[in-house]
Amino acid sequence: MEHTRLVIIMSFFSFGQSAEIDVVLNDAETRKKAEHKTEDGKKDKYFLFYDGETVSGKVNVTLKTPGKRLEHQGIKIEFVGQIELYYDRGNHHEFVSLVKDLARPGEITQSQTFDFEFTHVEKPYESYTGQNVKLRYFLRATVIRRLNDISKEMDIVVHTLSTYPELNSSIKMEVGIEDCLHIEFEYNKSKYHLKDVIVGKIYFLLVRIKIKHMEIDIIKRETTGTGPSVYHENDTIAKYEIMDGAPVRGESIPIRLFLAGYDLTPTMRDINKKFSVRYYLNLVLIDEEERRYFKQQEITLWRKGDVVRKSMSHQAAIASQRFEGSAASESALEQAAKEESG
Repeated sequence: MEHTRLVIIMSFFSFGQSAEIDVVLNDAETRKKAEHKTEDGKKDKYFLFYDGETVSGKVNVTLKTPGKRLEHQGIKIEFVGQIELYYDRGNHHEFVSLVKDLARPGEITQSQTFDFEFTHVEKPYESYTGQNVKLRYFLRATVIRRLNDISKEMDIVVHTLSTYPELNSSIKMEVGIEDCLHIEFEYNKSKYHLKDVIVGKIYFLLVRIKIKHMEIDIIKRETTGTGPSVYHENDTIAKYEIMDGAPVRGESIPIRLFLAGYDLTPTMRDINKKFSVRYYLNLVLIDEEERRYFKQQEITLWRKGDVVRKSMSHQAAIASQRFEGSAASESALEQAAKEESG
């Protein structure tokens, strides 16, 4: 009697019908993929979506034992956007949560496919994996069962596009140590897209200390939490050597820093009141006695869409002429003017 009871319990828990779930997007053949960093620092490719795009596809439920029925309490698919703070693991903050019921409670006697569509889904934030926080979007299909649900998750990546004007205010700053050093530096813009070029100049107005090295660093600062439990993580993304050797008074050094080669994200400010990601240009001077002098300035990074307004070529030419004053820049300006009038 005891043996029979044990077999019944074992079959109920372990040897009953089970199934595999697969989620397939309708436009999987044509949709672009984007590289995205995972938590362990590796990069994988995921299907790429933008805010407002529809997410549709199929959920395939394949029975492991054909001909044997699978009882369930319903089948559903969810579209979820969530933020997870690593110091508060297990406590997920969902900012998007959509559910579609695919089947009412009942039973499946053969493998089945269910269609789903989430229309014009709001995806307000960019996917992000950082030092202390992760923002992710995923589809989760679930066969609900009394004891153990069967579920499958599929991550997607979301990029947020911005339309900042190409011509925006330049950054001008001074670094000074009384009677020792006076430097002015200027960057052509304060907002840069992720494939942009930082163009600038550094002017040495007074040099009475022996500078042996100068560089510009791009620093990423990730801030998580609020109030007393705020965490800051600074990460130096790039180091750009401006000069190696002593400058003289009246010298002017040009800067051209290409952003495309670095692992950058758009600037993120107070995302869902959980975290921020900001970027800074850090000017570093080192003298012969290894003393370091810093000057830091925040810049805004943004992701550019594929649509380029006609006037942008004109504005870019103005910026180039202003900083480089070359004949080539002047001809670029004339060419842009012709395009606009044409």
